[in-house]
Amino acid sequence: MKPFEHVRAERTEQALAAHARHPRAQYLAGGTNLVDLMKLGVADSPLLVDIGRLPLDTVTETSGGGLGIGATVRNSDLAAHPLVRTRYPVLSQALLSGASPQLRNAATTGGNLLQRTRCPYFQDVSHPCNKREPGTGCPARDGVHRDLAVLGHSAHCVATHPSDMAVALAALDARVRLLGPDGAREVPLTDFHRLPGDRPEQDTVLRPGELVTEVTLPPAAGTSAYRKARDRASYAFALASVAAVLDVAEGRVRHVALAFGGLAHRPWRARAAEEALRGAPADEETFTWAVDAELAAARPLRDNGFKVPLARGIAVRVLTDLAATT
Repeated sequence: MKPFEHVRAERTEQALAAHARHPRAQYLAGGTNLVDLMKLGVADSPLLVDIGRLPLDTVTETSGGGLGIGATVRNSDLAAHPLVRTRYPVLSQALLSGASPQLRNAATTGGNLLQRTRCPYFQDVSHPCNKREPGTGCPARDGVHRDLAVLGHSAHCVATHPSDMAVALAALDARVRLLGPDGAREVPLTDFHRLPGDRPEQDTVLRPGELVTEVTLPPAAGTSAYRKARDRASYAFALASVAAVLDVAEGRVRHVALAFGGLAHRPWRARAAEEALRGAPADEETFTWAVDAELAAARPLRDNGFKVPLARGIAVRVLTDLAATT
């Protein structure tokens, strides 16, 4: 472990000022990902600004019937919150399918969004990695890539985003509130994470010094569910996952939102499938056709082509099950 300075902030203004002291400073909340990366030698921030005591740890109902989720709300608390469980079950289910109870008790909303890929080449400093060291190459393309991307990848990176929570938030049309040296701004969750392109080291659209302060949800637009396929029953990242929101009226789709996890560098919002489904019959045949239209863009690598039919099967089953309950 390399030496670093630790500063505990009591107010957001204090956190921003402390972070501004060093260009490689990082914010620390639960530390369930950042501390591990520091131990591996992947992250070597000389200054950690501890935001664990900032007043960002509450879940509040908005005047319009949505939710405001503070950046330091623990994953376990968010999953168990009555309004989340009743109005946004997809989010509760996604959170409970991720990590272990011990990690969920420490991990935070903002930290979950900012966690970095578990690509083995990124986490092993003995290998080159464009995400860790731009310009060194992506050995995963011809190496071990069974768990990696089939959608949206580039010649520079085939990593996947590991979050379950972010997939649910993408389907829920969540927005991320940020505070930085230039003031406050808000970004749709679907635009918060980047595809790799030729800059895979940039996971998000965060600007230097910006802090995630809150995630907001609009009112629930239908019944919802999250389903995840993984190599073992617990504490494993998704090979493929699906978050879906569905509202059916008179046998036809009135509203649908669909997002995939485990397939791309960011939660993959299935816009093509959604467009095909609006106003269409809410049946398995239509769901299959629409999901296939979305997954036609997949470009599997040598060893991960199985992800495409896996994702198709999960998505069709989730949508069919939801349609039967509306």
